[in-house]
Amino acid sequence: MSKITKEKTLQYHKNGKIGIDLTKACDSQYELSMAYTPGVAIPCLEIEKDKNLAFEYTNKANLVAVVSDGTAVLGLGDIGPLASKPVMEGKSVLFKKFANVDAFDIELNVHSVEEIVATCKAIAPTFGGINLEDISAPRCFEIERILKEELDIPVFHDDQHGTAIITTAGLINVLEMTGKKAEEIKIVVNGAGAAGISCAKMYRKLGVENIVMCDSKGVISTSRTDLNPYKSQFAIETEAKTLSDAIEGADMFLGLSVAGALTQKMVASMAPEPVIFALANPTPEILPEEIKEVRDDAIIATGRSDYPNQTNNVLGFPFIFRGALDVRAKKITEGMKMAAAKALAALAKEPVPYYVKAAYHNENIAYGKEHIIPLPFNKEALIWVASAVARAAFEEGVARVDSYEDEAYKEHLRCIIYGCPEEE
Repeated sequence: MSKITKEKTLQYHKNGKIGIDLTKACDSQYELSMAYTPGVAIPCLEIEKDKNLAFEYTNKANLVAVVSDGTAVLGLGDIGPLASKPVMEGKSVLFKKFANVDAFDIELNVHSVEEIVATCKAIAPTFGGINLEDISAPRCFEIERILKEELDIPVFHDDQHGTAIITTAGLINVLEMTGKKAEEIKIVVNGAGAAGISCAKMYRKLGVENIVMCDSKGVISTSRTDLNPYKSQFAIETEAKTLSDAIEGADMFLGLSVAGALTQKMVASMAPEPVIFALANPTPEILPEEIKEVRDDAIIATGRSDYPNQTNNVLGFPFIFRGALDVRAKKITEGMKMAAAKALAALAKEPVPYYVKAAYHNENIAYGKEHIIPLPFNKEALIWVASAVARAAFEEGVARVDSYEDEAYKEHLRCIIYGCPEEE
């Protein structure tokens, strides 16, 4: 891989990374009159009679807003809306590249819950879905909650749910590999922000009962008086005060915190076959090689591409929105998120395509402790995840379509990836 330099990176980002392309011809007087006046009045009047026809006669069915106020940009913190724009453009690139979803970044120079909610509601008619991004906690929880209640399109805060879905997929497979039961394991979550809380909620839905959450002040316990309502959901009665106290005997560590937070001594105190998801970026809470110096039975994941089991949100949000958009879902439910996690877990067990092995220069990639979740370049993820999400949306009654045929939809997705065979 070529070395990333400041000069090369700035050149790559010059003039932005996304643009607008036409999907219909406009090369003649007739086509001009169809695209705009007078022809455009016809679909306008149809939509006026039935607003759902906007999905038929506009790009609403394939358009997502990537919305941020720049207050919690990954690895950079509160850098403001304008400085966050390259990140949000990048998110739009991933939507298009991985799932052929058109996305447009919208950076907001407002920060209160009320202002962000009002802005998203005002622009919602344009879009088929809204991806909330890099909005600091705890505001992000309230913003998403209100928008999900008051809008009839999917609203998804990827910082929360993306990481939860991907790590849940990994946890599903780890439980199978180790023979442990969800209801019997102990998980320690270090980092009580948006992602940490969402992960813990999803693990509970999987059946995990013993979750100890820590923030920068230590274990979140019932004896603390400084907890917001979101952290309070995970307050437990315990004598443990520090991460070191909590980690003893734990089956899994989930780190969404800072480099160096987990020590070798802590790792050594964990249960047999410990699962360590050290997801701080760019430097994990502990490096895999440091773990291996004290444990040869650990199952390790990071957020980095240069180690096995990269936990990358690109395995989730493009495909989740693809499935939701294609059945014109009104929301993204807990069932749809779990369906996505289970689909990713199942895909990891499938033979790894040759092009993925080539991309990673590794012919030996196969399901096991170093491959518990699919790799980001596995094109099959679109088929597996989008279809699982679409099916769940239809079964739960949040889809607008009248019918859903799973195999037909999978074939449609296959065409997006590999192209459709030409009709004779």
